[in-house]
Amino acid sequence: MKYLSTRGHPERRRFCEILLEGLAPDGGLYLPERYPQVDDATLTRWRKVYHEQSYAELAFEILSLYVDDIPAADLRVLCHKTYTAEVFGTGEIVPLRHLENGLWLEALSNGPTLAFKDMAMQLLGHLFEYELKRRGEQLNILGATSGDTGSAAEYAMRGKAGIRVFMTSPHGRMSPFQQAQMFSLQDENIHNIAIDGVFDDCQDIVKAVSNDLDFKRRYRIGTVNSINWARLLAQVVYYFAGYIQATTSNEQTVSFCVPSGNFGNVCAGHVARMMGLPIAQLVVATNENNVLDEFFRTGVYRVRGSADTFETSSPSMDISKASNFERFIFDLLGRDGARTKALFADALGREGQFSLGDDPVFPATRTEYGFVSGTSTHQDRLNTLRDTWERFGQMIDTHTADGVKVAREHLQPGVPMIVLETALPIKFAATLVEALGREPERPPRFEGIEALPKRVQRMPASVEQVKAYIETQCAPASGKEEPRWIEP
Repeated sequence: MKYLSTRGHPERRRFCEILLEGLAPDGGLYLPERYPQVDDATLTRWRKVYHEQSYAELAFEILSLYVDDIPAADLRVLCHKTYTAEVFGTGEIVPLRHLENGLWLEALSNGPTLAFKDMAMQLLGHLFEYELKRRGEQLNILGATSGDTGSAAEYAMRGKAGIRVFMTSPHGRMSPFQQAQMFSLQDENIHNIAIDGVFDDCQDIVKAVSNDLDFKRRYRIGTVNSINWARLLAQVVYYFAGYIQATTSNEQTVSFCVPSGNFGNVCAGHVARMMGLPIAQLVVATNENNVLDEFFRTGVYRVRGSADTFETSSPSMDISKASNFERFIFDLLGRDGARTKALFADALGREGQFSLGDDPVFPATRTEYGFVSGTSTHQDRLNTLRDTWERFGQMIDTHTADGVKVAREHLQPGVPMIVLETALPIKFAATLVEALGREPERPPRFEGIEALPKRVQRMPASVEQVKAYIETQCAPASGKEEPRWIEP
């Protein structure tokens, strides 16, 4: 299996090469040259694999279609090392729970940081450590987070040999619990950087550093954001697991509703659907920062600036520049790299938007690819949180509430709608208290986390300052030098 850039770069890479790189040399995102097709017999076999063996074995089966430069025996060990009941709280790993007629929740938040990002990040940590050891190299991970990616990455990478993490986040824009999860970590290979700005400023910094090829190579910069194909690939697995749990035959279809800001989670659903998983609809649920909803309704992709990015009660989706969206547009345009580059590298940079509303390809977003969308507001979240608690005795987080609200608008008779759970409610306790008048349950291991000492650097939204900080913390990568630690 070879991988190509969404912007047309001629070079083709193998999985382990792009695992450690992030963006392609031309600033594009990596995708496989083709999506492996899953036939009826394979899907039937995978049903038995999940029900009679394990989620870990299902993950191995799916990843094996895309990863051919890690020996199969080693890949199986990595999957089984990742997806355990000890790490994710249940042998099912991603159990479904019924909410109401036709509507289900897929539990993705039982991992170490209580958010769906753990599903991919735990595997990524093991993959990174494996490949770096095989090469005798080190890696400096630069990431951006609006809340959950950062803690998931840091918990997955803490203590890993040959890995340092530099995680940017928007200063004051995460919930107190989210901040505490990250900033309380004292591991010497974990560096938190609070940026004066919004998530999109952090994401822009990561992309700018990744596009500085000399700096990227000198300091061995890699990424864990959803621009990293390996992370997105790991997320494909739970679409298959959700489908298998919700159906009894391959003739049945399901829909998935995905709370989405950066388009990574729902892009994994797009990949699963392209592989042949019988998905009727992929429902994109946004909050007040509804850039994606605007596109799927009108064909206009309009990036908003920091001043126009709302601070909401589902803060992990306070994103106005969906970095993964380029992958879908590339497929929508018939994998035309030159045209994709013209839209994302040129039109967005020049005008801050592009429109496909009048393009003949636009209707295919719904007819061929199954995308629909909707927006949820703060009041919608409060109403959904109350309704879910009062009628069903289930407490959900604010992002999942966005998903439930939008999912109800797109229910189809006879088609199960699976809402992907985003996080446990404790991560957004203030809004739960506002809606329900009570604190969410807190896992014992996180008692008092907000009061722990915090270790974080605050910086302006400056690419050069972030690069300078990375330089002070580690010597240029040679594969042999030990990292130098300087207290912030």
